[in-house]
Amino acid sequence: MIVTSAERRVLQCIVAIACLVPLATGGISIVRGPGWLGHAASVPTDLDSQFRYVSGIFFALGLAFTSCVPGIERKGARFRLLGWMVVAGGLARALSWAVVGAPSVGHRLGLVMELGVVPLLMLWQVRVARASR
Repeated sequence: MIVTSAERRVLQCIVAIACLVPLATGGISIVRGPGWLGHAASVPTDLDSQFRYVSGIFFALGLAFTSCVPGIERKGARFRLLGWMVVAGGLARALSWAVVGAPSVGHRLGLVMELGVVPLLMLWQVRVARASR
């Protein structure tokens, strides 16, 4: 298996770009609450609080993934832990879809990231890590 430094660099770039999703979405959600999704007046106080709390965790997840970009080939354990956290969130989102109904397009795209893109990035990181040994 030959992994070039160019492949490692592409992985780093894609992960860095993917980090923009939790950083931007989490940041906006912390500051604006669910109002930016069009639910400002109809959300109970406790639900707003929970939404902002989870958004803070989502933002921190973005920061944690960002910390994996430099030296990504050496940060497999951290990358996998963070990845499995995203997959767990995706499974919870899928359960909501099954129980409550289909979410908006943005949340469906989130599901694609959570159960598709992130697992593929996890596999790619393992490939790069193995080849760099």
